[in-house]
Amino acid sequence: MGRAFEFRRARKEKRWDWMAKTYTKYGKEISMVVKQGGPDPETNPRLRTIIQNAKTANMPKDRIEAAIKRASSKEDKGYEEVIYEGYGPHAVAIVVETATDNPTRTVANIRMYFTRGGGALGKTGSLDFVFTRKGVFHFDAAGLDKDELELEGIDHGLEEIVEEDGEMVVYTPFSEFARMQKFLEEKGIAVKSAELKRIPNTTVDLSQEQEDEIMELIEKFEQDEDVQAVYHNVS
Repeated sequence: MGRAFEFRRARKEKRWDWMAKTYTKYGKEISMVVKQGGPDPETNPRLRTIIQNAKTANMPKDRIEAAIKRASSKEDKGYEEVIYEGYGPHAVAIVVETATDNPTRTVANIRMYFTRGGGALGKTGSLDFVFTRKGVFHFDAAGLDKDELELEGIDHGLEEIVEEDGEMVVYTPFSEFARMQKFLEEKGIAVKSAELKRIPNTTVDLSQEQEDEIMELIEKFEQDEDVQAVYHNVS
């Protein structure tokens, strides 16, 4: 049918794979936060945030509701959040966040990826000095005064605010995530996404060939169904 058809099909398949992975990720996050704080978004701010993130990623409403209903069932065992830390080749620090119903399977896979990629799985907490976990909020900058928002936000845990490509990006310490979320809601600011991310304190400079090698390893992690997020300190 020609190259154009093959290209379109490959592009669609890639998008479908991305959608399936993304929806599964949010489904697991919903499951964990419902188990922790209940199924009502009004009383569970973390759930409220994840629902908003899922909607931004175009996750269908019925799938979101189904994930909440499933997690509310006593029969649902849910998922366990497990963090793995290690080093890839060229002394690159890597943190892998997972949500799993079978930690034995997950750790075996993560160790295999590290080993085959020329790295090694480390001990929990061994990379605490490399990364700092922070809350990161994205929302439209239109109609907002950055200086005014910064002045008000400092009292609610704001650590840094930057404006880029028509968006405001707010950073807070991990412990201030909920307080900042409440502040933005009370201000009537529609948050596009709100996540807890691991920001590297130090970075590693690599050649293009070395960086390609690391990205190949990162991709292996990201393709695993138990993996929720992967962080590294490549500059």
